[in-house]
Amino acid sequence: MEKTRKIRKYEIPSFLVSKVEQSSYESWLRGRAIAHVKRDRKRGNLKATVEAYKNAIHRAVACSGGFDHYTGEHLDWSLIGKYRNLESQTHGRRYKAGFALLPSIDHVSDGLGEADFKICAWRTNDAKNDLGHKDFVELCRLVVRHFDGTGKS
Repeated sequence: MEKTRKIRKYEIPSFLVSKVEQSSYESWLRGRAIAHVKRDRKRGNLKATVEAYKNAIHRAVACSGGFDHYTGEHLDWSLIGKYRNLESQTHGRRYKAGFALLPSIDHVSDGLGEADFKICAWRTNDAKNDLGHKDFVELCRLVVRHFDGTGKS
């Protein structure tokens, strides 16, 4: 008799099957949703819910294929749930550098409307900060033009 496997609401995307455990993914998804809901509620989005954010983040992960939306880099999904604040405080930049390709959640908008996210590396998200997509891309173009034009790095 063949055993049937129950499909979960937040089933791990196929590209993550051998990289991340289902329970780790669900824990990460829940944690990220809670953090973004708290942030957006502080900004005035009183309609933000953990369930809606989990759905939106899960959709963004599936759409990402495992890659950074802005750079196209392959994200290191084995890092989810492993960042430790105390270690970061103790070891500083060296520790954080090891998490450059940690998948992170980027708001497409200002967080005041419906939940809409893209997945990108922590390093990318940190550089993008609160810039909108268009402004971030323009900033990247300015940096490249400046250094391509001068030959300096």
